[in-house]
Amino acid sequence: MENTTELERCFGYVFKDKRLLTEALTHRSFYYENPDKSLTHNERLEFLGDSVLGFVIVEYLFLSERKLTESVMAKIKSYLVKESILSEVADSLSLGEYLLLGKGEDASGGRMKKSLLADAIEALLGAVYIDGGYKKVRELVLRLFSEKLDAIVHSTEFSDFKTELQEKTQPLFGSLPEYRVVKQEGEEHKKVFTIEVFIAGKRFGRGTGKSKKEAQTLAAKEALSRLLSDKGRRSVS
Repeated sequence: MENTTELERCFGYVFKDKRLLTEALTHRSFYYENPDKSLTHNERLEFLGDSVLGFVIVEYLFLSERKLTESVMAKIKSYLVKESILSEVADSLSLGEYLLLGKGEDASGGRMKKSLLADAIEALLGAVYIDGGYKKVRELVLRLFSEKLDAIVHSTEFSDFKTELQEKTQPLFGSLPEYRVVKQEGEEHKKVFTIEVFIAGKRFGRGTGKSKKEAQTLAAKEALSRLLSDKGRRSVS
C-alpha cells in the first residue's frame, strides 16, 4: 500500500484519509489471514458505494434532456451496475494490482476475478463519498462512466418507445396506442412485418422489422417523433 499514488492519479481522486483507501482495497481474505495488519475489509464500503453509484446514475438519467421513462432508467441503471461493466472500469484503472488479497485468493487469480474487481470499484466509490462528499463522487462516477453513459442514453436498445408512447397518449388523447399489422412478407423463418400504430383512430407511425416486437418498437418511435414535433397533436394520416 506504499505506492498508491498512480492509482489515485488514474482514479482521479487523492484521498485525505488514506485509511479509507486501504480499507476499500482490502479483501476479506486478507483481513482474515492478517488480523494484525488490517482493521477491517471493504464490504461495508462496497455496500455504500453500490448505493452511491446507483443514485448518481439515476440522477444523471433523470436530468437527461431525453426525459427517459422510469422503466428505461431502471434498465439502463441495471445494465451499468452489473459486474461485467464494473470490472471493465476497474480494469481500466489496473485496480487488481492494488488489491490486498489473502494468499489463497491471490494464488487462484483473484486479481483478475470480475466479482472482486467490481466489488473493489464500488468500495472505492464508497470511500470517496465518505472522504470527499457527494459532489466529488458524482464527478468521479460521471467521468469514469461517461462513454458508457453517453452511448447507452443514445442507444435504441434501451429505449422503451412503446411504454413512452403509451404514457404520452393517455393524457393527450385519453386512449392507448393501437398496433395493426399491415403487411407480412417472406418465408416462415424469414418473415418481415410492417406495423402501423394508431392513436384515437389516426395513424401516427409505421415500422418494419424481423419480428412484430421490432416493428411495433419502430412504429412507436416514429409516432413519438411525430407527437413531439410542432404539429404532432394535429397530425393526421
